[in-house]
Amino acid sequence: MDKSFDPQTPPAILMVDDTPSNLELLSVMLKGRGYKMRAAVSGELALQAARNDPPDLILLDINMPEMNGYEVCEKLKAEEKLKDIPVIFLSALSETMDKVKAFGAGGVDYVTKPFQFEEVEARVETHLEMRRQKLRLQEAYDKLSALEKLRDSLVHMIIHDLRSPLAGIHGFLELIKESAEKTIPENQARYVDEALKSTKQLMQIISDMLDTSRMEAGQMVLKPVELDLSRILEESIPGLRPLLGGREVRFVPPGTPALVFADRDILLRVIQNLLANAIKFTPKDGGQIRLGIESSGNRVCVSVHDNGPGIAAEYRHKIFEKFAQVELPAGRQKYSTGLGLTFCKLAVEAHGGAIGVDSEEGKGSTFWFELPAAVTGVKV
Repeated sequence: MDKSFDPQTPPAILMVDDTPSNLELLSVMLKGRGYKMRAAVSGELALQAARNDPPDLILLDINMPEMNGYEVCEKLKAEEKLKDIPVIFLSALSETMDKVKAFGAGGVDYVTKPFQFEEVEARVETHLEMRRQKLRLQEAYDKLSALEKLRDSLVHMIIHDLRSPLAGIHGFLELIKESAEKTIPENQARYVDEALKSTKQLMQIISDMLDTSRMEAGQMVLKPVELDLSRILEESIPGLRPLLGGREVRFVPPGTPALVFADRDILLRVIQNLLANAIKFTPKDGGQIRLGIESSGNRVCVSVHDNGPGIAAEYRHKIFEKFAQVELPAGRQKYSTGLGLTFCKLAVEAHGGAIGVDSEEGKGSTFWFELPAAVTGVKV
């Protein structure tokens, strides 16, 4: 839809009818109302005229030699440049099936001959106004999309440039911790640990943002290998211990391996994101997080359950959107979920899986994702 209405230019209408007297009668009437009229006496000439200079609306007869109105409309709707032009059928055919066939071909309205001019004029103006509104909406959407792309490009550039200095800060903090572990006061050592924790969180946010952008653009290349999900869950816990702060994480591996084909690093980050999310919304005192794995048929499901405040039903799909705001029951506070859950959703779906959350206010939440089970020797 690359045409826009100019309020200073009269709307252009193309009339298609093999009877010259019909063309002349209606054309004179509509010209008198300020419309720019063109006429075509056959379907082929109508298509050629529309291609050369697309009109704002087409009035189309049905019974014409060589190519009837249904065929003309179908050909119009098959061309990208012409498919959005509204077509009103004008025909002496009055059976219901004739009208059904006209709408099925892509027409927006149907007027039976003999017609009253006032009716035709009213329908023409109605559909022109609808087209105006549609074009305005499309123009507004295109502008918004361009602004969003500009914003995303700017954010991506800033985030990418932050990565190196942040890695340097993290490295120097590690050196301070190693070299002064026994020489600095306990409270200062704690400050270094908190700073390290914060830099790790920032580095994770940066990775989530960059990889979310890559996945949305289809530029993330997965490297699937056969993995035992039990091992991945066990590996995910130690890296998050500094965030636990008294919370307890429980995981009892299943008796048999839970095998999937997946990108190890991406899947590890998915689990760490879900675990970090559970830690974030679980109280320090008495906070419990349970990890679980269940195999059922050709699917393997991983779950992360917490005893936090829970999530209201209306937010359970929204939380997987970018920077979603979630309202929690306790005091009705609002928290941003950032990009961690968005990354998880894109990553799981890229592996052919599904992700979701089961929750009830005041009774905690269970985030889960499932992946196709691996068939040994066959990558999925």
